[in-house]
Amino acid sequence: MKIQFNTSHHFHLIKIPLIAVLLALLLMSLVNTRANAQDRTLRLQEAIELGLQNSKVLKLSQSKIDEAVSQYNQEKDRALPEGSVSLAYNRAQIPYNRLSLGEQSISLPKSANAFLGIASVNQTIFAGHRLKYAQESTNMLTDIARLDAVKDKDQITYDIINAYYNLYKVQQSIKVVNQNLETIDDQIHQSQRFFEQGLVTKNDVLRFQLQRSNIQMNGVDLESNRKIINHNLNILLGLPESTRLVIDEIPMAKRAIGTLNDYVDSALTNRKELAQLDIRKQIAETNIKSIKANTTPTLAASVGAYYVDVSANPIPRSGNFITPVTVGLTASWNFGTLWTNKNKIAQAKIQETEVDINKGIVSDQLRNEVNQNYQNYITAMDKIQLLQTAIEQAGENNNILASKYKSNIASATDRADAETLLYQAQINLALAKADADLAYYTLIKSTGKLNK
Repeated sequence: MKIQFNTSHHFHLIKIPLIAVLLALLLMSLVNTRANAQDRTLRLQEAIELGLQNSKVLKLSQSKIDEAVSQYNQEKDRALPEGSVSLAYNRAQIPYNRLSLGEQSISLPKSANAFLGIASVNQTIFAGHRLKYAQESTNMLTDIARLDAVKDKDQITYDIINAYYNLYKVQQSIKVVNQNLETIDDQIHQSQRFFEQGLVTKNDVLRFQLQRSNIQMNGVDLESNRKIINHNLNILLGLPESTRLVIDEIPMAKRAIGTLNDYVDSALTNRKELAQLDIRKQIAETNIKSIKANTTPTLAASVGAYYVDVSANPIPRSGNFITPVTVGLTASWNFGTLWTNKNKIAQAKIQETEVDINKGIVSDQLRNEVNQNYQNYITAMDKIQLLQTAIEQAGENNNILASKYKSNIASATDRADAETLLYQAQINLALAKADADLAYYTLIKSTGKLNK
């Protein structure tokens, strides 16, 4: 009796479970990927709040403010009295302790002990207001640090807005690409039916397929850009890098545009660079006063107490120690500064003049910046109107050629070109609307009122 085994049957019994396992693993992988890369719909204001809350740059700016405040407090401390206390012990060995002075002689002990304690307090009463000027200067430097923090906040806010709109533009472009792929698929399907009916050539079908490939290539580039911008924005907002940000439709806001002079005046009033230069002008003026104060006399008061004990035991015993107390008033004047300060004052005045010149330069730069941003915004709004007209024309042209193509009057090339023109006009309009919004925020940033 022979027993035969159906090896192919057993092979399939083993193969099916393996395939099931592989499919299960693949499904789990897709689920995990989806779970790790979670979508998050983000509004612009929410993005700004997140970015400002998690910004490392703003934390560094606050640290600089704290440092400036600390320096100011140190200058205030210099006006406080100075005090010190010390206790010293000395032991002297005197091998030769006899001193002859003619017929008389002095004999000293073989050894001697001494404790010397000193406690003193010193207070500057008048120093030409030098301490006052130093405090004013460091206080103004603190104000400059605060203005730096405001500038950093404005820049970070603008960076977030810029990245947000860039992501929106890419997502809108991807949406247009997907819509056009659906449209071109219908055209390919229609051209294939026409080809089967002998109404068009194979080249006509290939023409639409080539158009689809070009749109797909554009979509691949857009998706790559989306991932890059999405990653950078996640870092900027402090979100997990795997978060897939989704931006809803941004309606075009109807904004009343003012005159160029209004925006220029706003910039000259609100830009922190000019405010910082005004403070630096005050610092330069204070520096001149401080240098001049070096030529004035100084008056200081002091109180001192001494403890002198000649015994080896530091504990005071009657007859072994003395405690002199001193009260002093010291007036001093380094009159050499009357002629050595002359060039220092000249240098300080040159620095003050440089601040004035620099303010003029910065003011001109701000005027140019505001004018450029104003013109860019006007141009962006004009482009939207032109592109809306272009879309209407491209849409009408596309409908006409679609009808002609169905009637076998127009060629596949004309039909595909009409689709391409409409597709490009749709993308251009989506980008132009986002560019106009971004141009508006750029204009507002240049006026110094982005966070107001």
